[in-house]
Formats: sequence, C-alpha cells, structure tokens
Amino acid sequence: MSNIARKVAQYLLKANAVKLKPNEPFTWASGIRAPIYCDNRKILSFPQFRNEIKHHLSQLAENLGEADVIAGVATAGIPHGILLADLRDLPFIYVRSKPKGHGLQSKVEGFYEKGQRVIVVEDLISTGKSSLEAVESLRSEGLEVLGVIALFSYQLKKSEENFKGAACKLFTLSEYGTLIDVALEQNYINQQELDLLKKWRDDPVNWLEKS
Repeated sequence: MSNIARKVAQYLLKANAVKLKPNEPFTWASGIRAPIYCDNRKILSFPQFRNEIKHHLSQLAENLGEADVIAGVATAGIPHGILLADLRDLPFIYVRSKPKGHGLQSKVEGFYEKGQRVIVVEDLISTGKSSLEAVESLRSEGLEVLGVIALFSYQLKKSEENFKGAACKLFTLSEYGTLIDVALEQNYINQQELDLLKKWRDDPVNWLEKS
C-alpha cells in the first residue's frame, strides 16, 4: 500500500466521491450488485485534491514512457486528461463511447497523427471494457497506445484478464483494497462492513449469497 494510494483513497472519501453501503448494495449499469459506488467527478470540485491528483497522474504516467499525446476517455476521463496534458504541455484528444452521429462521425476527437505515442487517462476501472474500447479506437487510427492510467480500480479479476488479453498496460493511483482499509481506519465503516466488502472483492457475483 503506497503513500500515494492512501492519499488518493483519502481524497475520494473526503470528497464523498465513494459511497460504501455493504448492507444496501448498489446496482451498477452492468447489473452487478456492489457495496460500493464511485463518482470520481466530485474530485474536480475540490481544487486541492484535483491539483494533487494531477501531479500524481503525471508521476504515474512515467511508468509508460514518453508520450506525444494524452487521450481522455469520455466522459469522466476527459477533465483529468486535460489537466495532465496541460501540466505536461502535450496535445490532448478524447475518445467517444460511440461515433458522433453527424458530420465526420468521429470517435476520436482532436488533432493527432499516425504513429504518435498515446497515454490514455480514465477515472475508474471496473471490468476495463470502456477503457479498452477506447484503446482499440486509438489503435485503429494508427496511434501507439503506451497504456492506461486511472485514478482508481475496483481490482476485479475480470479487468486484469481484459487488459492482459488486450496487451495493454494499466496503472492506477489507488485501488479497492487500499480504500476499504483506509475507510476502516477513519471510521467510515466498521469491521463487519469491511468483511462484507472483502467478500465482494473476492466474488463480486455471488458475494450476497455468502453474506
């Protein structure tokens, strides 16, 4: 558990960007019943957190080498991508979830050239599906994707499998395991709730039956 991972977990909790309700699970758009819901866009409303995360993302990007362009994944990855591109004085582009319905019907927006090296910025990793769709869109445009960086990961095994299958590197500032440990330390949850949260991480499909 790195200091940065702990700090980012604290930012998310203090900004109320993460809600933990193991006894009243959320239903995600995918249909998954989960004890956690994360909306990292709330971080943007806190200048101190936003600024520190920008610098942490820049440090994280160093794991992927020198990029020519920063790409944000629509929509939540766009603001963090812009902040990173501005800090590094690099061009910024973004990837839509589906092609624009008129005009050029572009999926990748902004100026870029084939062969350029790109770092993709995402806010949150669950299964990795939307991030890897963006990676594929960039690759189809002739760009070299160095990897994906994100604020937070749920640490689902499916995401690890998906990124490995796509031959794409992934680095995140913080992750589920760190967040729930910090949440316990700072009294956001109790020990019984922590146990339920760990069951979800180990088996996100059947955890309720085991509770």
